Amino acid sequence: MPDFLLEIGLEEIPARMTAAAQVELARRVNELLTRERLLGTTAVTGSYSTPRRLAVLVSSVLAAQADAEEQLTGPSWSVAFKNGEPTPAAQAFAKKAGVKVSALQKITNAKGEYVSATVLRKGRSAADVLTEQLPKELAALYWPKNMYWRAGKPERFVRPVKWLLAILDHAIVPVEFAGVHSGNLSYGHRILHGEHAVTINKPAEYVAALESAKVLVDVEARRHRIRKALDDVTRTVAGARWREDEALVDTVTHLTEWPSVLLGNFEAEYLSLPEEVLVTVMRDHQKYFAVEDAAGKLAPHFLTVLNTETNAQGIAVIRHGNERVLRSRFSDARFFWDFDQKIPLVDRVEMLKSVTFQKDLGSYFVKTEANLQIVEQLASMVKQHGVEVEEFSLLRATKLAKTDLTAELVKEFTELQGIVGGLYARAQGLGEIAAQAIYSQYTPASTDDAIPATVEGQILGLADRFQTIAAMFAIGLEPTGSKDPFALRRAANGVVKILAESELPLTFSDLSMAAGAAKAASSDSLTAFFRERVEFYQRDVRGFNYDVVNAVLAAGFDDVRDTMARADALTAVRGSEDFAAISAAFKRMKNIGRQASEKGIATDEAVSDVLLTDPAELALYQHSDKLAPLVEKLRTEHKYQEALEQIATLRPHVDLFFDKVMVMVDDSAVRQNRLALIAKVLIGFSSIADFSEIVTS
Repeated sequence: MPDFLLEIGLEEIPARMTAAAQVELARRVNELLTRERLLGTTAVTGSYSTPRRLAVLVSSVLAAQADAEEQLTGPSWSVAFKNGEPTPAAQAFAKKAGVKVSALQKITNAKGEYVSATVLRKGRSAADVLTEQLPKELAALYWPKNMYWRAGKPERFVRPVKWLLAILDHAIVPVEFAGVHSGNLSYGHRILHGEHAVTINKPAEYVAALESAKVLVDVEARRHRIRKALDDVTRTVAGARWREDEALVDTVTHLTEWPSVLLGNFEAEYLSLPEEVLVTVMRDHQKYFAVEDAAGKLAPHFLTVLNTETNAQGIAVIRHGNERVLRSRFSDARFFWDFDQKIPLVDRVEMLKSVTFQKDLGSYFVKTEANLQIVEQLASMVKQHGVEVEEFSLLRATKLAKTDLTAELVKEFTELQGIVGGLYARAQGLGEIAAQAIYSQYTPASTDDAIPATVEGQILGLADRFQTIAAMFAIGLEPTGSKDPFALRRAANGVVKILAESELPLTFSDLSMAAGAAKAASSDSLTAFFRERVEFYQRDVRGFNYDVVNAVLAAGFDDVRDTMARADALTAVRGSEDFAAISAAFKRMKNIGRQASEKGIATDEAVSDVLLTDPAELALYQHSDKLAPLVEKLRTEHKYQEALEQIATLRPHVDLFFDKVMVMVDDSAVRQNRLALIAKVLIGFSSIADFSEIVTS
């Protein structure tokens, strides 16, 4: 079976967009071949990318579709035939299907008797299918930003398309997209290979042919080459190592086609600046890797990944240029640092009145005042639970948290917002606790980050985020679909992570009360928003099964840390046979109750033991009544696994109940009493989790 290769040649793709596009293109091509019955049973799909190309190589593609029989349905039999004779409707259908009228058949479906025809669809060649379908798949690729580049033409893409390569074994597949026609030509490294084309005779030669043209199309091969070069070059400095930065490795991998690494140096005098400033300049602005000594301290060196290779003279020139640029950036940072010290943070609070937070919500001065009110109440709440809080330092940190927005260093290096405030607070002698809280106010920035290390930092982070979310919801700016211009989902993720991973005795209700947003926080939209974020944290960050997540959230999620503990306990017991049986029984009880409600059948609020005439229902009633206080005691002590194990002891009584007792009997009094009994069991033992949500085999 032939192999298929598709390559799209482009002007340089932004590095942040490449990986997702590579995955999506491979998925689309694979789905196309599967949908069109062209994928062999042993087929393997591989994908490649560089800044100038996206490529997919699929092995074992069928040369053509297999012929297939298809049954077409036409008009009703009564319309197609009158008195046994075909009507014009029958003749028209037969002509459309390409068969004789005598070949028409009668079929019966849910709607009645209809005319049918069995036709043989000739399989199309893979080349024909790909020629027709590939342009649609390319046009459908998602890019965060697209561009037009041909006046008056409709196509949009991330960057202008320069060439297309599409071959099925040795044959060119004639594909046209954005005015570019496919061939069997690719292009190598723009500098090291030049602009002359590389002929690809068959897909299996693709990787090797491009490598000979100084292009490593395999992303992982480039990543390995970069990491190895970083190690090798760093070894030239005694006792040094490059500072691990997987995100930066990923970025430079998608910025290069033929990577090499160069070591540069800078003056040790710049090491008087905080490491955070130096690393940000190197990493975020220049894509340089920091180098540290054996003690983990920053060393006066850097590593840069080049998209070329050159001789010693060329390396010297490139090194000199990189060092000159970095020296200039460091000099700017030092100037801004010194300049900012002329106005202490405490004198910058009033300056926040001229810094807009949101046009309808006012300035950062207004936001700071709101944050202070929340922080005061949260501090009081946690102190009542015996948690120590340095309240003076916390209030100072809250008051000064946003003042670095007026600093020149932050205006130049916006990535350092918050960090600069913490560094300035420390340098200006405002106390380590306050400085650390300011420094960590924006952490965690992602679900991979650690939460603030101090109670004060955690409270400030919670207050700032929750105030933003509540205020935005109050003016109708909640996220919709994929749109979240104010990053409220990320802020809520931070709230959930801090509540889940800290020791703070706080709930969503506490935050809402402190924010004075009780009305907004009780609204369906905000409640659903936070429930969604807790669900995301449990499922995608902590890795709980979806049914466990649904079960514990159904029992409440106001106390996030408690929700996590319940999910842990439920995960621990869900595999037992007794618990699986109980879960299935609870699902049955819930269904019976719902069906009764839908039929308008009333349920008594209390169970009458006089009406419990069957021994099985009496046994369930007595055992559940005896068990309920023990389960509730264990629940209040947060001994959830023990409580769940006790609930599982209901199994024999529940099994006997459903084996011997009919709930929906004709006697209305008995029926209502039995409905009340199963409702009592459901409510009494669902405070930890809704077991009916558990999926059982």
